[in-house]
Amino acid sequence: MDAVSALKGNWEFRVEHKNIRVYSTKLNHSNVHGFKGETEFPVSFKKLISLFYDTGNYRRWVHQLAEMEVLDKNDDLEYVIRQVINTPWPLSQREMIVRTGLQAAGENAVAVTMQGVSDFIPQNSRYHRVQETRGVWVFTPLDHGRVRITFAMHVNPGSDVPAPVSNTAMFEVPFYTLQNLRNLALDASYNPPYPEDIEDHIRIIEDVPDRP
Repeated sequence: MDAVSALKGNWEFRVEHKNIRVYSTKLNHSNVHGFKGETEFPVSFKKLISLFYDTGNYRRWVHQLAEMEVLDKNDDLEYVIRQVINTPWPLSQREMIVRTGLQAAGENAVAVTMQGVSDFIPQNSRYHRVQETRGVWVFTPLDHGRVRITFAMHVNPGSDVPAPVSNTAMFEVPFYTLQNLRNLALDASYNPPYPEDIEDHIRIIEDVPDRP
């Protein structure tokens, strides 16, 4: 799932709540649907990118995130991260190993890509290792310092979770994740450091949000 398919793919609108729109799409290779969430709000573009590189605070906004660690990173803005996601009893927690990257996504837009690398580290019997994960975040600057945030993802949680259950529960993920992200990004007391080395790879054009 890339930025183009996230923005222009065959998405079916499902619900809107608190200015967050949620969509779904059927995939040829899986009975588990993909999901997409979108919202817009006034935020510094650099603060939004800084938030994504502030891995120590992911639990403040990623829905049901229990554990988070960076396993590897290189000089090309690529990270390999490990996330453990809470699940309802009696299911075991889901463990995802994901390679992320930052790249341009059209005029002034930026994408954070996500691709599962489930065999990057040995499996831990305490968790259920997710085998299929892919997705993308796209940040598109709008007028007056507003940014449209698009979050699209497909995750197959495993054969112990029936596809209809996954497809029903998936709407929580984009809604609560985007709501938490918005709350944190708009918190004036939260100021994560900006990774200056990003400027060596991609041009960031800043637009200051309008004052209320």
